[in-house]
Amino acid sequence: MATIDDVRAIALALPGVTERVGGHTGEPAWRLSSGQIAWIRGPRATDLRQLAALGAAWPEGPVLAVRVGSQEEKEALLAAEPGILFSIPHFDGYSGLLVKLDVIGRDRLAELIADAWLVRAPVLVAKRWLDERGLA
Repeated sequence: MATIDDVRAIALALPGVTERVGGHTGEPAWRLSSGQIAWIRGPRATDLRQLAALGAAWPEGPVLAVRVGSQEEKEALLAAEPGILFSIPHFDGYSGLLVKLDVIGRDRLAELIADAWLVRAPVLVAKRWLDERGLA
């Protein structure tokens, strides 16, 4: 089980990430100058209606939205981890997915946030970060 504090610690440890609170709901979001990488996402009334029409419901507990590299990556992740990751009609055609924080482990959460960061990070910064970890 992960928490918003875990998200905050993981995200802010990545180069260039800042936290902003605000937006539609006043929830925290983590971003680079090139855009958001992760944000707390609660349901909107439209989300609840659309999910109900699909026979689904918004999960209990906090939900984190994260960027992914592509639609193909999104579909593969959703298929591989349906108990942890999900999407909603609002995210159709968008390279992002939703994470159930009360189900995911901290290590897996760190991987998803790092991957989201890599999508937005400057190329040389990302390369240096990967090299430092022996991941390049």
